[in-house]
Amino acid sequence: MPVKLWPVFTGVMLTSPRAHLDDLAAYVAASPSSYHAAAVAAARLEAAGFERVDETTAFPRGGGRRFLVRHGAVVAWVQPEEVASDAGFRVVGTHTDSPALKVKPGALLTSVGWSQLGVEIYGGMLLNSWLDRELGIAGRIVTRGGVQHLVRTGAVARIPQLAIHLDRQVNDGLKLDRQTNMQPVLAMAPQGGLLPHLCELAGIAPEDVALHDLFTFDVAAPSVFGLHDEFFASGRLDNLSSTHAALTAMEDFEGSRDIAIFAAFDHEEVGSATSSGAAGPLLEDVLYRIASTMGQDIDGTRAMLARSSCVSADTGHLVHPNYPNHHDPVVKPLPNKGPLIKLNANQRYATDAVGGAIWLKACDDAGVPTQPFVSNNAMPCGSTIGPITATRLGLTTVDVGIGVLSMHSAREMCGVEDPMLLARALRAYWAG
Repeated sequence: MPVKLWPVFTGVMLTSPRAHLDDLAAYVAASPSSYHAAAVAAARLEAAGFERVDETTAFPRGGGRRFLVRHGAVVAWVQPEEVASDAGFRVVGTHTDSPALKVKPGALLTSVGWSQLGVEIYGGMLLNSWLDRELGIAGRIVTRGGVQHLVRTGAVARIPQLAIHLDRQVNDGLKLDRQTNMQPVLAMAPQGGLLPHLCELAGIAPEDVALHDLFTFDVAAPSVFGLHDEFFASGRLDNLSSTHAALTAMEDFEGSRDIAIFAAFDHEEVGSATSSGAAGPLLEDVLYRIASTMGQDIDGTRAMLARSSCVSADTGHLVHPNYPNHHDPVVKPLPNKGPLIKLNANQRYATDAVGGAIWLKACDDAGVPTQPFVSNNAMPCGSTIGPITATRLGLTTVDVGIGVLSMHSAREMCGVEDPMLLARALRAYWAG
């Protein structure tokens, strides 16, 4: 897959909201699937001087800036040459996946002369937001020899909404059947040829294909809007906004006394319980293997984990001006006022007072404002990788992220300043 290699100019991206936003827009556009997001992050890390590590071989010893890729996940770290005896890990966790429509194997359907794409719903998407949008298809094709090929198309599909003339009650409440109403049109029957088209893009023969992991994406480009250009609209802000913020914060980071870890997991939107998800062994594997290269035994590694912390960075909710009663009556986060610190009494977010103090110090050090987020008691909130990481590894964890509107829509929005402010705070957290 051709990948744009961005110049490493993190100093500008941590001080100029527009430069950061332009780079975020480019990253989102280059990352229509979690596999692309991980591949682009890997290319950027290599361009910044990070060494790629092969999981199937021994980890290198000594200090360095390194990373590995597992499917749609990427983990990078900066290890000092001399690690202090009381050092720990400072982890920033994000995720690379977003709600979408996943292409089924044998995906072509025919209906009344149309050729359609058979899809499954991936994650908790706002179904109606995917109607009447030109969609591309992206992801990976794996050949029978086990080789992975990343592919993406241009605009090839659309889910047309039924005209109001044929459903006069539609504005009284749109209800979509996930099977019958969400299959995109692709061509006129019997024309189809999706797999041959993708194989041509990948340079492989259709008969060599074993299976694929392919998803739809909205082809519309990210854009700045608003009377004073104060808003940013894009697909997949949940959670490429956090992944990009952590990536830009780490690209030219030279390290501190602790070991800085950037873990961008896959499959958060469907529960994280995979080999590349936060509930799987990926982060634990990396932390234990790094500790082993330092000569730590199990007891020493557990002691390191007890000295460690995690910032779980994922998008949160801004107060919605059309639905203010769906939010807490007092705590009402707004765009361009800084990233959120997310709290929940039922531990849907992992933040407690100890983790919160770590985040507030990072924000103070970076000169970044931050806002609390709590849910209306009648509106239970979602969750993140934060509680999963805290449970699996015992790390002191705080949940944070930029505020957005239209979360889990095909196109979300945020303030133009908040992505850069998040990156600055994450950089300060790593610097300690």
